[in-house]
Amino acid sequence: MTLLTLFSAPKPFTNPHIATIQRNAIRSWLELGADSQVILIGDEEGLADVASEFGVMLLPDVRRNEQGTPLVSSIFALARQVSDTPVLAYVNGDILLLPDFVQAARQVAEQLENYLIVSSRWDLRVDSLLDFSAGWQEKLMADLKRYGKPHPPAGSDVFIFPRSEFVHLPDFAIGRAGWDNWMIFYARQSGLAVVDASQAITVIHQDHDYSHLPDGKAHYDLPESQQNMRLGGGIGAMYTILDCNKRLVGGKIKGAAWSFLHINRRLELWLMPKGQPRRGWRWAIARKLRRWRRMQVQESD
Repeated sequence: MTLLTLFSAPKPFTNPHIATIQRNAIRSWLELGADSQVILIGDEEGLADVASEFGVMLLPDVRRNEQGTPLVSSIFALARQVSDTPVLAYVNGDILLLPDFVQAARQVAEQLENYLIVSSRWDLRVDSLLDFSAGWQEKLMADLKRYGKPHPPAGSDVFIFPRSEFVHLPDFAIGRAGWDNWMIFYARQSGLAVVDASQAITVIHQDHDYSHLPDGKAHYDLPESQQNMRLGGGIGAMYTILDCNKRLVGGKIKGAAWSFLHINRRLELWLMPKGQPRRGWRWAIARKLRRWRRMQVQESD
């Protein structure tokens, strides 16, 4: 039985560079092997042609918000409706994956019943179509070692979970900030094991600009991102990789990681638990902790 259904809602294929990196991403997913299947969601320009070319299932009838952006709730619902695998995985459309993705999913599924797997990523500039002939993985890893940069702890570009989880989601706008942070927050609040698989999964983000977004602005500054944050419950629900309570290391589930960044984040959460008014001395100290953490991340970038 196939273990995992990987689903994604790519951007339009109108921008040549975006089209290139999304084609690379889809090809890498198809190389994951028989334990996984791929579903593409949306009717963005060029997507139907790519799905047909690669022989991938396409689900075009996704619900959208007033700005025409696909809704995360609809994307997840569509993938669940047409798949029958025990595990589902949402992946952003510019992410390259290697077979360790499926291996990690299987390892966690064998040890846990209720979970969410996330991972930090590497950033790599890719300007051309990748050659997926024999040895492509080794070449990609060599390029990553030479040119790649680890991304600071933030949200996640991949989410792996049992099909029984995340059945009902707010109407977040895909491709905008906030919803990925909420996924981690909701999983923690629901008592799920939130597994940081950064040491087990190679997640490669192909760098790109934001010319596909209104006014070319980064998605953090868009009104839809602010709406995502409101739907998710505000800044208190903006969890990151630092908020995972489990790790996947050497194929085994272990306790949460500890570092200065993790300790800083735990102190912040202790000072500002859910429902705590964001004012007063606790809020002031929490803000200083957050600023310190951001400075450390920027210096290490």
